[in-house]
Amino acid sequence: MDKLNKNARERKQIKLGEIDTGPILVALLLGFIAVAIFVILRRRSAGRKDILLAGLSESGKSAIFMQLLHGKFPTTFTSIKENVEVYQAGSSSARLVDIPGHYRVRDKCLELYKHRAKGIVFVVDSVTAQKDIRDVADFLYTILSDSATQPCSVLVLCNKQDQTTAKSAQVIKNLLEKELHIVRDTRSRKLQSVGDDDASKSITLGKHGRDFEFSHIAQNIQFVEASAKDQELKPLTDWLARLL
Repeated sequence: MDKLNKNARERKQIKLGEIDTGPILVALLLGFIAVAIFVILRRRSAGRKDILLAGLSESGKSAIFMQLLHGKFPTTFTSIKENVEVYQAGSSSARLVDIPGHYRVRDKCLELYKHRAKGIVFVVDSVTAQKDIRDVADFLYTILSDSATQPCSVLVLCNKQDQTTAKSAQVIKNLLEKELHIVRDTRSRKLQSVGDDDASKSITLGKHGRDFEFSHIAQNIQFVEASAKDQELKPLTDWLARLL
């Protein structure tokens, strides 16, 4: 019996010595990489606390900014500098940044805040949306195709719904999809003409060879209707509460 037990122990020792540690090391390495990626992403997410209000001039961004923070509808004018204040939603808060809509200053201002943005509210004038659709789509494409804004949730807020000639959110969404398809093709050709180095700075939106659709991009993009003048901003405040 002692000999049998001794032989069994020897066989067990041999089996343990023959274990291939390669897969174990690979599994440990993959686990370490996964944890590291999670920590990095979490830190980046924790550093993103700003909510950006963007859109063309006279879309109503500053009016929305004042309604959210001070509950009043102001007489606004074209901003040449960002407005920044803290927005409170229950026990949560975030810095609200009103990005100027003028084309000469908006890109520079966006550059300052995009890396800290957690969400972006893109405001569209529902009355002039069809007339200004090229400019609206061009600015929206700039925001969505920027690698720095990929972690951001995006709300397209169709403002001025109090006016009878305002387009609905669904109509504006359809108009934007058609125009963004054109903007994407134009920019793709431009990037190809200047070389791969410049092309790598932005992301081509949608699926190659397919008409552009918002459902084809990874970002969480929602469309809502609102009116800053009539204080009908519940879709926006609900979105902000969920985001914060």
